[in-house]
Amino acid sequence: MAILSQRIMQDVSRAYHRRFGLRAGFVDLSGRVVERGQDRLAGLAGVRRRRSYALQESINQGRSFAFTLAPGVTSWVVGLEDRRMVHGGAVGGEVLVGEDAGVREAGVEYLAAHGFSPERGRALLSRLPLWTEPQVEEAALALQEVFYQVSGWNPALMKENRLRVLQQEQITQAIEDQKRRGSPALYAFEKERALLVNMRVGDRNAARSILNEMLAAIYMSSPQLVVLRARAVELISCLTRAAIEDNPLLEPLIERNHRWTEQLVRARSFEDLSRVLMDALDDFIDGIYLHGMNRSNTRVRKALDYISRNFSRKISLRTVAREAGVSPCRMAHLVRELTGRTVLQIIQQVRISHAEHLLEKTSRSCADIAYEVGFSDQSYFTKHFRRVTGTTPARYRRVRPAPVD
Repeated sequence: MAILSQRIMQDVSRAYHRRFGLRAGFVDLSGRVVERGQDRLAGLAGVRRRRSYALQESINQGRSFAFTLAPGVTSWVVGLEDRRMVHGGAVGGEVLVGEDAGVREAGVEYLAAHGFSPERGRALLSRLPLWTEPQVEEAALALQEVFYQVSGWNPALMKENRLRVLQQEQITQAIEDQKRRGSPALYAFEKERALLVNMRVGDRNAARSILNEMLAAIYMSSPQLVVLRARAVELISCLTRAAIEDNPLLEPLIERNHRWTEQLVRARSFEDLSRVLMDALDDFIDGIYLHGMNRSNTRVRKALDYISRNFSRKISLRTVAREAGVSPCRMAHLVRELTGRTVLQIIQQVRISHAEHLLEKTSRSCADIAYEVGFSDQSYFTKHFRRVTGTTPARYRRVRPAPVD
């Protein structure tokens, strides 16, 4: 772990201690604590193996992973990854979870049976704080946040894995919901239209949710891979056709459709199919957004084109109306009538959509992104980002993949 400097380890440990009263430690890929004399559980049989396993699970799940070291004794680790290279893990310390007296006695017995003397085990456990499970979860997530804020590393692989896990959880939940309701396996045609509508307005979260429901229905209709693959290819082709029927200007989507179809054909599992479809969804949203809005009115088309070119600048209803050659009142009425949104809502949606793209594809700070997409204040950006996406920019970035800059 030579790449992990002493300064980073010290800064992370201090910041973490200020928040939770625990010192963060660091382990290599084998689970060995890298700082000599800092491992209070060095004599515990199997402790390195457990830390190594937890580190691998943290990478696989894309988030901090909590694990048990002894009855009632809990620790957690987060994988330390930079641009798909794993360099070890950060450990949040050890705490007791449960009723004080019973937990400590059981822990002492376990430690005594696995390499500790009763006296040493009792002394160790007496110094551990008594926490609840929600406290453990909060501290585990905070360790991940603190490390990547301090280090500036780019956990591209963990973001990708986290998005994959969340998607599979949503699909599984959708399957269970449909079973419980006794819903038919085949998804309705209306869902395709709803998916297209959300793609058109750039609402990624809503589009992903609908796609996961459709994937669940596809899986319930037949779990055989050859059928799943055929249905996935059919789905992406239907979306392409529907988009082009809505707006002939979207004909370039045909080329994207061919590219994603090739990847679907090569997929070797339902999980691979789901991942490819989700990547295709994001790609299609980039191609459809704004261009997929109703552009039958010349004035509205000019307004939307102006917004798409100048969203990073200061824009008002008056400037958009002037560009389109109508009064502000008339502009507001036309845009609302033909898109279902106000001019301000479209401007903010365009800015948030581009912010999402920058959060996923770059490692630039949230403040830099806020200013680049047209927000003059980071707190104002965060407020509107949360309103549109349901989460903060920082949390949005943590669960989504980002390629190497």
